[in-house]
Amino acid sequence: MKRNTKRIFQWLVALLLLSQLIACGSETTESTTYKNINNDELQQMLDKNVNLIDIRRPEEWKQTGIIENSKTLTFFLGSGQVNPEFMSQFQHVATDKNKPVIIICRTGSRSKAASEYISKSLGYSDVYNVTHGITGWIREGRKVVAP
Repeated sequence: MKRNTKRIFQWLVALLLLSQLIACGSETTESTTYKNINNDELQQMLDKNVNLIDIRRPEEWKQTGIIENSKTLTFFLGSGQVNPEFMSQFQHVATDKNKPVIIICRTGSRSKAASEYISKSLGYSDVYNVTHGITGWIREGRKVVAP
């Protein structure tokens, strides 16, 4: 029974995140609690040593590489469920809820949902979503490293 309750909770969180993602629709809405950034803005923030968290899965990191000094924490599991360990792992990496944190995924969709979750549910006040993800970074010829 305990296992089923946990699974139901994970699905509810995933559905909530998906509904928030759909409801946001455009890049800027009144309910948006994070900021979208492009690659130039990302580079400026990286130059200031702002935490960059890559929320993809391990096989994706291996496939494309990661941006140097990224923290790698999986948000959505391959099954589409939210990683039950994400919250504690994230809070271990981003210890100050008032310091900026950047979230990146493959194309910007999952990081958008994760940014919304991190800012609203975890209470982080300065969250940034990389709008075109790692694929946009690579498409511009920017450097990646092995995970």
